[in-house]
Amino acid sequence: MQIIDLFSQNPLWVIPLILVITTIIQLVYYIAIYGKILFYKQTEHPDNKPPISVIICARDEQENLENNLPLVLKQNYPNYEVVVVNDCSTDDSDIVLKRLSKQYSHLKTTEIKKDQKFTHGKKLAVTIGIKAAKNECLLFTDADCYPVSNNWVSKMAEQFTEDNSIVLGYGGYKHQRGLLNTLIRYDTLAIALQYLTYALSGFPYMGIGRNMGYKKELFYKNKGFSGHYHIESGDDDIFINQTATKGNTKIQISKEAIVRSEPQQNFTAWFKQKKRHLKAASFYNKKTKWRLLTETYSRMFFYASFILSLIYFTEFYLYIIGIFVLRLLIKSIVINNISKRLCEKYLLLLSPFYDLLLPLFNFIGIISNKIESNKDFKI
Repeated sequence: MQIIDLFSQNPLWVIPLILVITTIIQLVYYIAIYGKILFYKQTEHPDNKPPISVIICARDEQENLENNLPLVLKQNYPNYEVVVVNDCSTDDSDIVLKRLSKQYSHLKTTEIKKDQKFTHGKKLAVTIGIKAAKNECLLFTDADCYPVSNNWVSKMAEQFTEDNSIVLGYGGYKHQRGLLNTLIRYDTLAIALQYLTYALSGFPYMGIGRNMGYKKELFYKNKGFSGHYHIESGDDDIFINQTATKGNTKIQISKEAIVRSEPQQNFTAWFKQKKRHLKAASFYNKKTKWRLLTETYSRMFFYASFILSLIYFTEFYLYIIGIFVLRLLIKSIVINNISKRLCEKYLLLLSPFYDLLLPLFNFIGIISNKIESNKDFKI
C-alpha cells in the first residue's frame, strides 16, 4: 500500500523504478551470460587434425588476394586445401590465382563467369566453393582477411569433433587511428561478446564469414541457403542461426585463431555495411530476437531513466550515481577481459560512449531498412 501511495503522490517515481529494473536486467546479462567469458578456458585438442578445406569467395579482390592469400596458404597444418571462388571479377584476380596455384599445390580455384542476364550474391559463390571442396570440415574467411598466425587452421580445426559440426571464431579489424576505427572495432567486439558468450550459454545464434567453420554434411542436410537465398546477406549468420545447437557448436578464441581485415574508411560505407547485417538479423528466430532486443532496450531505458532520475530526484543523486557506477564497473571488467583475450587495444576508455551510441545507430539502421523495403514494395 505504501508503494501505491508513493506512486499516486508522485507518478515520477516510475523513473527510478525503471532504472532499478533495467539495472537488474543489465547485470543479469553481464554477469550470467557475458560474464562467462571471464572464466572460460579454451578446450584444446592438439591431436585432432581432420582434413580441412578453407573456402574464400573473391570478387575484384586482386590486391587482397596478392597480400592475404599467401598467409592462408602458409598455414602450419598437415592436410588442408584452399578453395578460392573467383566470383565474376573484372580485375586481374585470375592472373594472381594462376601464379599462386603454380607455387602452392594445395590451392584450388574455380570461377563464376559474369552473366548479363543473371545476377547473384555471395551465397552462390559459397555454395560453389563448398561443392568444389574435397574435405568434410570447412573453414571460411574473406579475401580481405588475413590470419594473425600460421596456426589459424590448426586452432580452428581442432574444435571439429564427431559431435561438433560448427566452430565460431573471431574476426576483428586492424587497429588504425581515428574515432571511426575505434567505433568499428568496438562494435565488432561487442557483437563478438554476444555471439561467443551466447554459444557458451547454450544458445548459439550467429557466426561471421570472416572466421568460422562447419561440416559439409550440415550444409547439405539443411539444404544449404535455400531457405534464405533471396536475402542478400546471411551466408554466415542466418545459416548458423538456423543450424546451430547447444550440442553441435564450439567457439575458438585462441589468440592464434584470430583473423583481421581492413576496416571501412568512412562512416557512410560502414553504416551501409551495418544496415546489411541488421537486415539479415531480422530473419533470426524469435528466441534470438527476444534475447538480443531485451538487452538492447533495457540498455537504452537504463540510460534514459538514469538521466531523468538525476533531473527529478536530485536528493538521491548518490544512490543514482552508485547504480550507474555499479553497472559501469561490471561492464568494464567484462569488456576489458574479452578485449585482452581477442587482442583489441584502446577501446575501454570510449566504451561507455559507444555503449550508448551503438543502440541508436542500430535503431536508425532498422528504421532505414524498413523505409527502403516499403519503397521497394511500392515500386
